[in-house]
Formats: sequence, C-alpha cells, structure tokens
Amino acid sequence: MRTKPWIQHWEPENAEFWESTGKRVARRNLWFSIFAEHVGFSIWTLWSVMVLFMGPEYGFSAADKFLLVSTPTVVGGLMRLPYTFAVARFGGRNWTVISAALLVVPTTLAAIVMEPGTSLGTFLLVAALGGVGGGNFASSMTNINTFYPERLKGWALGLNAGGGNLGVAAIQLVGLLVIGTAGAMAPRLVLFIYLPLIVLAALLAYLYMDNLASVRGDTKAMREVVKDKHTWVMSFLYIGTFGSFIGYSFAFGLVLQNQFGRTPLQAAAVTFLGPLIGSLIRPVGGTLADRIGGAKVTLWTFGGMAVAAVGAILASNAKSLGLFTIAFIVLFVLSGIGNGSTYKMIPAIFRAKAQSAIETGASETAELLRARRLSGALIGLAGAIGAIGGLFINLAFRASFAGTGGGVPAFVAFGVFYLICAGVTWAVYLRREGVRSPSPALAGAGV
Repeated sequence: MRTKPWIQHWEPENAEFWESTGKRVARRNLWFSIFAEHVGFSIWTLWSVMVLFMGPEYGFSAADKFLLVSTPTVVGGLMRLPYTFAVARFGGRNWTVISAALLVVPTTLAAIVMEPGTSLGTFLLVAALGGVGGGNFASSMTNINTFYPERLKGWALGLNAGGGNLGVAAIQLVGLLVIGTAGAMAPRLVLFIYLPLIVLAALLAYLYMDNLASVRGDTKAMREVVKDKHTWVMSFLYIGTFGSFIGYSFAFGLVLQNQFGRTPLQAAAVTFLGPLIGSLIRPVGGTLADRIGGAKVTLWTFGGMAVAAVGAILASNAKSLGLFTIAFIVLFVLSGIGNGSTYKMIPAIFRAKAQSAIETGASETAELLRARRLSGALIGLAGAIGAIGGLFINLAFRASFAGTGGGVPAFVAFGVFYLICAGVTWAVYLRREGVRSPSPALAGAGV
C-alpha cells in the first residue's frame, strides 16, 4: 500500500495553493472517505436491523435486544481512539483501505450465526465485532480535517459525517426492503447485499485516496490534547449530540415495537426516517456554525432537544404514535444539527489559540500545523466519548422498559441532560467570563 506516493507539501490555508491544487485533491479524498465511512456506519448499526428479524422463536426479551444493540455501540466508541492514532501511523488512505476491509469479518460472522437457537452470548460477541465499523468515523474525520482550510471545515466535516451517518438509514432501508419482499425470515439477504459494498469501498480508497506526510508519525497530539480543558468540555457536549443520534438509531425500532406494539415491518417502515433526516441535516449544522458560530447553534440545539424530549413524554402518556414519532424525528434532526455545529467548534477553538500565539510572535506555519494536529486528535477523542453516549441511551431505555414497561423515565433523564449541556455551552463559550479564561481569541473565533 506504500507504492502510492505520499503528499509531501500541503498548505490548505494558502489561498493560491488551495485554488490551484488543494481543492481538487481534498474533494476527491472527501468523496471516497464518505463512501467508506458510510459502509462502516451501516455495519456498525447492523444489529438495529437484525433485531427486527428476531421474532419469538429466538427467545429474547426486549431487555435482551436492548443489550444486544448496546454492545456494538460501546465497542465502536472504544475503537475510535486507536483508529484516530492509525491515521498518523499508517496514513489516511492506507488506513481507510484497512478499516474498510476489516468490515468483512463481522458481516460474514453475522451471516453464519443469524438463526433461531443461537445463544445470546454468541450474538453479543458477533455484535461486538461489528463495533469496528464505529471506529471508521474517527479515522475518517481526523483524516478529512487535515485536508481542508479552517473556513471550510464546518462544511467538509459536516458533509463527511453526514454522508457517513446516512449509512444508518441506508441499512435500515435495506432491512425494510428485505422484510417487505422476502419476509422476516431472510435476514441474511441484508448481509449479502453489504459484502460486495465493503469490498468496493476498500478498492476505491486504495485507488483514489491520498496520504498526507504532514500528519505521518504524529502520535503525540493526543497526549497534548488531553491536557486541554476544552477537550473534556467538547467531549461532554458530543455525548449529547452524536451520542443521542447513534443511541436513538439503535433504539428507535425497538421502542416502536415494545411501546406501541408495531410489527417488524411497521417498525422498519418508520425507523429509517430519523437517521435519514438527521444525517442529511448534519452539513446544515456545520454550515450554520460557519456563519453564526458553533456555540450559538449548539446552545439552541440542546434547548430544542430538551423540548422534543418533553414532547416524547407527552406522546407516550397519551399513547399517541403519531406525536411520538414526530418528537423522535425532531430529536434526530436536532442531534444532526448539533453534530455539525460541535465539530465546527473543535477546529475553531485551536485555530483561535493559534492566532493568539501568532500575534505574540510565534511561527505562523508551526502554529497552524499544531492547530490541525490537535483538532484532529480531539475529533477522534470526542468521537469516541460521544459514541459511548449511545450506550447510555440504550441502557436507559433497557432500564426504563424493564422497570415500567415504557420509555418515559428514560426521556425524563434525556431532557434533563440536554438542559445541562445547554448550560455548559453557554457558560464556557458564550458567557464573557467563560471565553476569557482559556483564550481571549475564542470570543471572536466563530466558536
């Protein structure tokens, strides 16, 4: 894989370089990165579809199924940390090939074990292996972050993440088509559709993507970034945005089945809508953040999510499937917008610190490169911690349904958490005293 030359010179902030060379190369890498990440998301969320095929003959309770969909969530979150390092160790293009090819393993194993009589432990093991698809997001975002100039990062990262997130809706649509045509006894058809797509993603990355020498061997950025308080603030906020998106993506179908008695086909017919709209809206969140500031967009997003959680509670108590579905989809939409805005905030924070250092006499080239390194590391770390939020979502639903037979207690907890996230966003990035302490430049950085 090292037969293709690495790009030695890369200056995306240089307008002349960007227009003559950078834009074309960056866009090519972006499109193929999106496709590979898209397939990775589909395999990561595979079990949100497989559980719809698990009828009474499988012998699993609702709590068992929530545990099953929780497993790849937490593994995918943990895998994001080494996947972030992998870009610096192997190169963005090389690691995209490797990570895409790895998806063959959990997909093939799922095809082998997917039948009644298989133990819950076996299913949990295979689902855990599917977590490697969640790691693809961190390496993809870290890689694309290094290709784009600051003024376009919100758009590029939002598009990359949104295209990847669409993998959730895509596999749920495939599941709907299989259930609607071949029936609930043919889950392997979903897997046979995805195996050639995995091979195609790896092949296209090998042929058309590039490695950047400027990030090669940079394994110290993570050690630097964990010392910055903004790392932990942004990771906490990302639990509320992406953690909600991925957690609801896994849980939506199960909630519909268990709270409103939907059949697998009825649940599948609705399940894909939330992830689809939430993914499509994510670049909008990045674009809005580019224009009016990531912190403002994030603040209003969390406020809206708290209101939507109240709507879900009211719909649950009224047993209104229509209102509940609307409230749930609104949660997806707002989490998608928040995903885009929080990821815009990360490079903006380090760019602002770099500008502050440059004004005091530091080297512009060195400081801007350091900003790209640290923002890439934080994107990977925040992505890992944020994905763990998906585990909390499903564990909260599991406890709620086990204790009360419904999801109301879980939505109460979610609403309170979103209000806390809104308060943290305001206190750290919008309140005057909050922005002065870490860096005066943050006040006008578009954070």
